[in-house]
Amino acid sequence: QEIAKLVEQITAVCDGLNSVQLMEVCGTHTVNLFRSGLKSLLPDTLRLISGPGCPVCVTSQGYIDAACELAARNDVTICTYGDMVRVPGRAGSLAQQRGKGAKVAVVYSARDALQYARKNPARKIVFLAVGFETTTPATAATILEAEKKNVANFFILLSHKLVVPAMEMLLSAGEVPIDGFICPGHVSVIIGSGAYEPIARRYGKPCVVAGFEPRGMLRAILHLCLQIAAGEARVENVYGVAVTESGNTVARQIVERVFRLAAETWRAIGELPDSGLKLRAEYRKFDAIGHFGVKIGPDVSPPGCLCGQVIQGKSTPANCTLFGKTCTPIEPVGPCMVSSEGTCAAWYKYGRN
Repeated sequence: QEIAKLVEQITAVCDGLNSVQLMEVCGTHTVNLFRSGLKSLLPDTLRLISGPGCPVCVTSQGYIDAACELAARNDVTICTYGDMVRVPGRAGSLAQQRGKGAKVAVVYSARDALQYARKNPARKIVFLAVGFETTTPATAATILEAEKKNVANFFILLSHKLVVPAMEMLLSAGEVPIDGFICPGHVSVIIGSGAYEPIARRYGKPCVVAGFEPRGMLRAILHLCLQIAAGEARVENVYGVAVTESGNTVARQIVERVFRLAAETWRAIGELPDSGLKLRAEYRKFDAIGHFGVKIGPDVSPPGCLCGQVIQGKSTPANCTLFGKTCTPIEPVGPCMVSSEGTCAAWYKYGRN
């Protein structure tokens, strides 16, 4: 009944608007909106578009190539989250490298990788440190633990990213009309709802932090529509059970202790200033790039792949000539079809009909 009432309220508000385009920044929101069937209940004048909130999808091609280059070394074991294993690089994926004899281990956390390093002192362990503010504190805490326990064979290939700079880039570019943002729940636990104030203040776009259950997502959509109808642009939080205005200050302090702000390359977007992190000087010995002398090469998209346009809201999987044909979950061409949070994977599994 509550779901039906929320849909009815959203429809009533949208009846007074010509059109509304809301971006769900988080890949988990994208998947859950499809899986729950909510997209089919919303009015035609309301369009939900995917944003750059899938960590695997926004990781540059050059990073994947560097990871594969490291995996090919006889003395290296790559430890990574499972979604990264099948992302295609120019010379194949980590899964293909493993098929050739490379050591690639799937872990659930940075600390798992550190434990792996301690149990295998004869090998050099490289953890693929990707993800947004949700996973960054765990990486930072693991670096501090590695320093304290003097683990000399543990390294990270760093590509952590920050959400708000990407949102600002999309609005500054002005290529995609966005009326408001459904802000990510997990990231907001760390950075707090107050982190989105610049989006509302500078760009006049309402932001609502939401959880991942149908009711929470619909409440966020309703609050956004009400703000748009009233000509307002505020930050609201309908995920108060987990998110506060200031977020997790302890987690952010750990991150600031280990990392500093730096430019970061995003897939198909390019380099964004202060959108990523680098290790501070005292922890640089854990940097895989410096230790092994590898380079993050150019961000070259596979021919015909529209993942770069999809993560920016410029296109949908349905517009890609590879989608569901050459590119499938079994044989993915781009990362959006690989990741469990990828837009293409969500469309393929839940949206093709």
